[in-house]
Amino acid sequence: MRALILAAGVGHRLAPLTDRQPKCLLPVGGRSLLERMLESLAALPVSEAVIVVGHCQDQIRRVAGSRFGRLPVRYIENPEYTRDSIRSLWVCRDELDADVVVMDADVLFPTGMLRSLVECPAPSALLIDRGFTDTGEEVKVYARAGQVLAIGKKVLEPPPHDTVGEGVGFFKCASAHGSVLRDCMEEVLRDQSRYREYEDAIDLLLRRVHVGWVDVGGLPWTEIDFVEDLQRAEEDVLPLIRRLGADA
Repeated sequence: MRALILAAGVGHRLAPLTDRQPKCLLPVGGRSLLERMLESLAALPVSEAVIVVGHCQDQIRRVAGSRFGRLPVRYIENPEYTRDSIRSLWVCRDELDADVVVMDADVLFPTGMLRSLVECPAPSALLIDRGFTDTGEEVKVYARAGQVLAIGKKVLEPPPHDTVGEGVGFFKCASAHGSVLRDCMEEVLRDQSRYREYEDAIDLLLRRVHVGWVDVGGLPWTEIDFVEDLQRAEEDVLPLIRRLGADA
């Protein structure tokens, strides 16, 4: 299994902090989000990290290098990184012939949380947090009987479901489903009328293949979109992760 880390975006909502550095290199507890993510991956049965780069990509290449600990690192450039997020997944479509875990690069999390996804029995699965507070910013995941049925920030007509949670931003995709995901991305990209998130393609995929879910409610994690998130990561989330010890 390889990791596809989506790290190309500008992170406008964190400006001016991200004007001259990528969001994934913002420090939390003296170390960047990306370094923490790569360390977690190196502790798991993941063979390689592929980082999609764009904004201030030279800084990312300097920090991660060609190998991070035992973990080989490669890069794929998204030349359209200022546009919609689906393009970052689209540029690594050829990687989908292998089992992959797709990861947003702006998440602070304990290693055990990612382990639960990598090692879960479902070939394809999403991490969700059922203990979330709905502010309208969250990517919501709807599921029933162990199968994810819909994902998105604004699911206008949620399907009948027995579970709803916030998407963490991590998706395990089996190689058997990779070609289907490519087709879904092509379909989404043909619609030129709106901004497209990569979750739009996953939402289409859910109608064609079985995708499971793993609940990480109760574990400390946060996505960093705003300055307040960065402060919360430093003051609240990181201390909780450290208390988990070796699996943090």
